[in-house]
Formats: sequence, structure tokens, C-alpha cells
Amino acid sequence: MPGPLHVRPLPGEATASYLTRLAATYRLSPAQLLDGLATTVTGTEHAPPAAEIHLSAETARRLSGFTRIPLTHLTRALPHLRPPAPSSANTGAHDTATAHWHVAEPALQPLPACTACTIRRSPHTAAPAWIHPPPHLPRIMICTRHQQASSDPRHPAPLNIQAVPELTQAHLRARHPATPVSLSWASTITTRWYDHHQHLHQRWRTRLHQLTAANPHIPPGPASPALTCRELITYPETLTLATALDRLPPHPLTRTQQTAFLHQLAGRLHLPRLAPADHDLLRQRLATR
Repeated sequence: MPGPLHVRPLPGEATASYLTRLAATYRLSPAQLLDGLATTVTGTEHAPPAAEIHLSAETARRLSGFTRIPLTHLTRALPHLRPPAPSSANTGAHDTATAHWHVAEPALQPLPACTACTIRRSPHTAAPAWIHPPPHLPRIMICTRHQQASSDPRHPAPLNIQAVPELTQAHLRARHPATPVSLSWASTITTRWYDHHQHLHQRWRTRLHQLTAANPHIPPGPASPALTCRELITYPETLTLATALDRLPPHPLTRTQQTAFLHQLAGRLHLPRLAPADHDLLRQRLATR
């Protein structure tokens, strides 16, 4: 029987997150909701973001019927939801309704979703939601409408980024994402600069102070905000560097060409000059292909 309360998934939401929010709407646990869907559950239930759940095609169909959301819409919104199996008209029978809980690796855990967007899609409960960032992009969630962002699943809630408008501006400018290779190089380079206090240290230190001052709920440990906020703090410069790397020719640059590139990059990063050492990862990238 379809449920009377409508709970819509967020784009990119983890299946476990949606199932948990849906169950909370009816004041149930995910196990109780799945039991109501006559589903056999294996594995140990954990709360998001540490946990994810795999649903069989039959369970996904039953979930679709209960929520009154077409299965194609659920599959599009929930990237880890198992695609529908062949129809019973072709197979002669439905598959069994099963669900399996498993622990997600820290690097693959979803991020806290914008609280305002969550409330709009689940007006009957205040349960938090967790979303997976799009593939081949930085592991960052930025809601430009409500000025919230997250980049680390160790944060219990998204961060208020109103005090750091350059994050939103960089996100809005990124209409044409860089290639995965350039983005990977750029992320590695800015992470190294950040960890070694190089080139943009003062700017990033100021940005860290702005984020922590505006978000007293950031847990102080076991990982410090300097670590858990690192991806957000370096985000604008990472995108700028990735775009610049995408424009490189398909061959190593001569020393003169490297100097010209670094001069142009310094302007894009709003630096008076940029002169990385020979062992700097950016130098290595310019000298190889």
C-alpha cells in the first residue's frame, strides 16, 4: 500500500540516507520500513554516512510503489540504487526482495546535504540527508542558493559559507568542468601547497578562520578543521589551476614557456608572482606530459 506522506530524494542522495529519512517520516527505523516491504535484510545496519545499503531490483520496485515515485526517477536521484532488473514479462518471475547493509570506505562516504534543500524535499521530518558528489568533480557539495557547503563526511552538518563568497563564485563559474586528469593534478598540487604552507598560505589561513568562525559546530577532533575543511579552502584555486592545466599543449614546456605560464597563472590566482621550486609538483607537471 502506498505511503500517504511524500518524501522526495535529493539529487545524488545515498540510498541509506533516503531510506533513513523515509523511515523517520513514519517514525520507523529503516529495518522496520524494510520489514513492511517484506524485504529480507542482511548485514549490520549503521547510520549514514558510514553505511550504505544495496537493494535488489524487487525491493527497489516495492520502494517505488510505496513512495509513489517512478522507479526511473528514484534510480536517477539515488546513484547507488541498483538499476531495475528485466521485467517479469521477460523473465517469468520477480527476483527476491532483499537488502544488504555494508560499510562505506571513508573516501567514498557521502557528504552532508544542504539542510534547506532537505527540508523542502522532506517536510515531515528534520532528519539530515547525505549526498554523493558527482563523479569526476571535486568531492564537494555547494548549494549556491542557500550558501551551504560540505567536503568531509566527518562534519555532522554542512557549513555556512556566506562569509566566504569566493567559494560560491568559483562554483558558479565552473560551467565547463576541467578534465579529470587536470583536476586530479590540480587537487594534488594545491593540497601539497596547503600542507606545506606555500604560495597561498596566508589567503587559505584567512579562509579557514572565516569558515571556523561562522561554523562553531565544526568538531575540533579527532581531525582538526584545518584538515577537514582543506578541500573547501583550496577549492577556488584548485578549479583555476585545473582550467589552466587543461590549456597546456600536448608536450613538455621549455623553461621559457614555463616562466610565461607561471606568470599568467599568477595573474589568474591574484598573486604578485609565482615561482615554485624545481621539485614542486607544478614544475613536474609542466615538464612532463
